[in-house]
Amino acid sequence: MFSFLAQSRYVVLLGVIGSFICATLLLVYGLFDVLHLVAQVVGRELDSKKITLGAIESIDVFLLATVFYIIAIGLYELFIDNSIPVPEWMMIHSLDDLKSKLLGVVVTVLGVLFLGQVVSWNGQTDLQPYGISIAAVIAAITYYTHKNEK
Repeated sequence: MFSFLAQSRYVVLLGVIGSFICATLLLVYGLFDVLHLVAQVVGRELDSKKITLGAIESIDVFLLATVFYIIAIGLYELFIDNSIPVPEWMMIHSLDDLKSKLLGVVVTVLGVLFLGQVVSWNGQTDLQPYGISIAAVIAAITYYTHKNEK
C-alpha cells in the first residue's frame, strides 16, 4: 500500500501537463494577438487609445499564461522533482510558496484588468464599483499574504 501511495504522486503530472498546455496556448494566442495588433498599426486602422488597449489586453494574456506556467512548474517541483533548474524566485518548497507566487501574479492581473477598463472608458460607465471591487480583492489578498508570512 505504501508503494502505491508513493507512486500515486505522479497523478499530479496530469495537472502539470494540463497547466503547461494552457500556458503554451495562451502564449501562442498572445503572440498572434500582438502580431494582429502590429498589422492594424501598420495599416493605420487604430488610434493611440486602441493601440494602448490592445497592448494592455495582450499583456493580460501573457500574465495569465505566466500563472499557468508557474502552476505547472510549482506542482512539478512539489510532487515530482524539486531539483529542476529554475530561477531563485521560482523555487517552490511548499504549497504556501506556490500560493504566494500565484497571488502576486493575480494582483498584477487584476491591476492590468482595471487599467484596461480605464483606458477603454467611454466616460459614461461608472468605473467606481469595479475599481472598489478590485481594490477589495487586492486588499484581501494582501491581508492574507501578510498574515501567512508570520
